[in-house]
Amino acid sequence: MKVPLSYQATEYDCGPTTMMNAISFLFEREEIPPDVIKYIMLYCLDVYNDKGEIGKKGTSTMAMMFISNWLCQFGKAKDFPIEIAYLTKENVFIGQTSKIVMALQQGGVVVVRLYYGEEHYVLLTGIDNENEWIYLFDPYYREQPFEEEGIELIADAPMQMNRKVPFSYFNKECSEIYALGPKDAREAIILHNKITQKTAESTIEYFI
Repeated sequence: MKVPLSYQATEYDCGPTTMMNAISFLFEREEIPPDVIKYIMLYCLDVYNDKGEIGKKGTSTMAMMFISNWLCQFGKAKDFPIEIAYLTKENVFIGQTSKIVMALQQGGVVVVRLYYGEEHYVLLTGIDNENEWIYLFDPYYREQPFEEEGIELIADAPMQMNRKVPFSYFNKECSEIYALGPKDAREAIILHNKITQKTAESTIEYFI
């Protein structure tokens, strides 16, 4: 069975929480090896703050790249049907030729680093048919509606999403809410369940 996606327990663990949410979204609970959860938590929360306290500046891009590679190799060694692509810089955008959009069309998910006051990880889980919305699960729990135009809280889809965000927010090269930020610093991780992944021919073309 599938389980609801999780919220981060501290101010810092958006990275590992979002990686675990990606696994929970793609696989049944009974299919997930305990090693996957163990090593996600082991390798993340690696950044020291100004006081020398580890974990209190979250998870580095290096750690996210490492856990992506580890999951890829684990899948091959243990016959766990996961497929991963690590994207950086100008490859991270929302648009007609976006690998992120193609992944969502094919039933994959995308762990992406963007801005939510500061750098923050969320899980992109889908797109609508009208080229207007990205569906995502933000692990930072929130009850109050957004003041920003068009961003919606979703309370009735705990296994899929908790936000709807207009396409227009993501490609901004600034630190506004849900902006991907400067191209040179962008990062995204595409994950697929190879068994349930749709083929390119079976996806719907969302852009004309």
